[in-house]
Amino acid sequence: MAGLLLAGTLAGALAPAPAAQAQDTGPRPAGCPAGLPAGAACWTGTDANGAHYAIAIPERWNGGLVVHAHGGPDLGDASDPARSVEDLGRWRVMVDQGYAWAGSSYRRGGYGTRMAAADTENVRRVFVEEFGEPRRTYVHGQSWGGDVAAKVVETYAGKGGPYDGALLTNGGLGGGSRGYDYRVDLRVVYQYYCANLPRPEEPQYPLWQGLRRGSTLTSAGLRARLQECTGYASPPGERTALQQRNLDDILNVTGIPERTLESHLRFSVFTFRDIVHERLGGRNPFSNRGVRYSGSHDDKALNAGVERFSADPAAVRDLSYDSDLTGRVAIPVLTLHATDDPTAFVEHEAAYRDTLRGAGRDRWLVQTFTGEHEHSALSDAEYATSLAALDRWARTGQRPTPRSVAASCPAFDEVYGTGCFYDPGFRPAPYASRVRPRPGGTSWPAMSAAQEQAWSRVPGVGIAP
Repeated sequence: MAGLLLAGTLAGALAPAPAAQAQDTGPRPAGCPAGLPAGAACWTGTDANGAHYAIAIPERWNGGLVVHAHGGPDLGDASDPARSVEDLGRWRVMVDQGYAWAGSSYRRGGYGTRMAAADTENVRRVFVEEFGEPRRTYVHGQSWGGDVAAKVVETYAGKGGPYDGALLTNGGLGGGSRGYDYRVDLRVVYQYYCANLPRPEEPQYPLWQGLRRGSTLTSAGLRARLQECTGYASPPGERTALQQRNLDDILNVTGIPERTLESHLRFSVFTFRDIVHERLGGRNPFSNRGVRYSGSHDDKALNAGVERFSADPAAVRDLSYDSDLTGRVAIPVLTLHATDDPTAFVEHEAAYRDTLRGAGRDRWLVQTFTGEHEHSALSDAEYATSLAALDRWARTGQRPTPRSVAASCPAFDEVYGTGCFYDPGFRPAPYASRVRPRPGGTSWPAMSAAQEQAWSRVPGVGIAP
């Protein structure tokens, strides 16, 4: 309900620019979302690539700037003017802490990590052109935006660059070539048990496509099929025995929490369709060859009957180049992740840790964890704590520890009253302990800096903006 009220408030406070103004690339004054500190000034605009953005500067500006990379990816052909506005309201704690804030909606929907990173850098440049050079600049990314922000760090934030540090929260940091393997597994395991996506009488397609091009299936239709097969939306007592067994098998085999089953399946259908058909020209970047599934009531039958496929090496290269991380980091990076995140599993942090370690750059990384259970938001006191710890590290060169970060949270919680849930002793298990690795897929980084450099010389490599 709070989210709905906030969305309604934002819609009234920061109305999107009319379509006729879509080419206006300068910031225009706009009302600020409810909850921003009194005296804050806000602007909206559209950059030269058509990406909508929102900017805020508090009355008592500390001279710092937080550049925000949003999650998703949202699907659609055009930039969503409401997205950056909503995110400004959601992360208003950063403005409350005295930082200016700038966030892009990206130039289009759909997958494209490098595109989103470029648009994030573009909104920083807009800010500098209009309001001057900040004393310090930090990039923040949440969810898929964590991968986007990490790509910003590797692409635009070398020594002497414009960024002083990065805060990555509940980030999907496994990259595209491995970070969606559990959704690949969900897609094929679901179809083995449910056989309704597609149904036998419908046009057939390989499951790595997510959904065939031209399908009119909607999210509501997907939920109806999931309910038909598993009864996931019904109380356990109202499910048939077959529905309960299907649900148990799907959850046990994939390790996906029941409360986010529908959202993960939606990603493996609609976002996979976007990746395959819209971004990779119909080529397959996914594989489940060599994967043995276990945890069902009949593993032998499951492994014999589940659909198998191998990836197109060129498609893997393009997805990897777009979204995998090399670990080539030269500024402080602080991460914050809920240990029970049901969407971007905490083992993504292990993948990122091993990526930086494999690149010899893990001295630039401090990872913190909280005992929270949600993906889309964490405690405001923890966001404020994390930003203060990152700023201190960037200014003084004194690297914090998970314990020192946790110890500083209660002072912020006196202001926000949202709780401090740090677990300084937590260390995530390897990524392969949660996500079944593909043959040869256990070493990190998934894309080395040398591979990235070599691939960058391939005409048309990656995903087009």
